[in-house]
Amino acid sequence: MKIITLKRIAMDELGTYGVMIEEGVPIRPFCLSLELPWKLNKNNESCIPKGEYTCKRKVSPSRGEVFEVLNVPNRTDVLIHKGNWSTDSLGCILLGEQFEDTLNPKADKVVTSVLSSGAAFTEFMKVRLAGQEEFKLVVLEV
Repeated sequence: MKIITLKRIAMDELGTYGVMIEEGVPIRPFCLSLELPWKLNKNNESCIPKGEYTCKRKVSPSRGEVFEVLNVPNRTDVLIHKGNWSTDSLGCILLGEQFEDTLNPKADKVVTSVLSSGAAFTEFMKVRLAGQEEFKLVVLEV
């Protein structure tokens, strides 16, 4: 089974920021991640706890083809999908190609976002995990 590591590199009150690394490929990130801040694993409010998870490909009614992170304690519907701001997530993992401070129209303030989310998500789904129905996600803390 393919192994992808999400290495969290920073956290603040607005978000959790990380890099995604594919095991067996020269150690360099292939994309960035943005999650909600840590709020004791509260459903729809928090990033997931560090640990190892199986992720399975599925079709979400609202997001299309995604990977679902399974067996998150006391949580369901944790997805890996595209999005730019932590407000685009209800506890999911967003992918992008660069961090930048931008105006979040939902929050009406400038916050750190991930840009080129569509391109990063396409690479993740159609290149890194092409033909894979599941993979192991290892989440490491800052």
